[in-house]
Amino acid sequence: MKTNINRISFKSILLVLTSLVLLLNMVSCAKKIPFQTSAQVPAARGNVTYCKDKNNNYEIKLQISYLAEPNRLQPPKTTYVVWMDSDQNSNPINLGQIIGTSKLKIKFETVSSSKPKRIFVTAEEDPSIHYPGGYLILETSDF
Repeated sequence: MKTNINRISFKSILLVLTSLVLLLNMVSCAKKIPFQTSAQVPAARGNVTYCKDKNNNYEIKLQISYLAEPNRLQPPKTTYVVWMDSDQNSNPINLGQIIGTSKLKIKFETVSSSKPKRIFVTAEEDPSIHYPGGYLILETSDF
């Protein structure tokens, strides 16, 4: 009888410890950086979190709210593009196009082999451009 109780207790303790380690690993790895206030879209708010994954890549997540539709900007644009500066590249990297929702809330996720140094969002006519245009909407400070 005592052996069964000891096994159950050991399994319970092991399960709790494993859960704690996993939870701490998820929470401790993410770095959260806020976007600076935008002069072009002052209501826009958001942040960037990034974390190194088990493959030594960086998971990058953006959460933005109150970002106006790009066709409402002056001058109007067709899309928003997310860019990344890193120590490993001399030119900014196009991470992709932002797709919004009707509630003006945006979630964007991507993976990069380079560690982010700065993330910024521009308003563009073409989502596949290789260099950012001059219409900066949101940016983080250097990490």
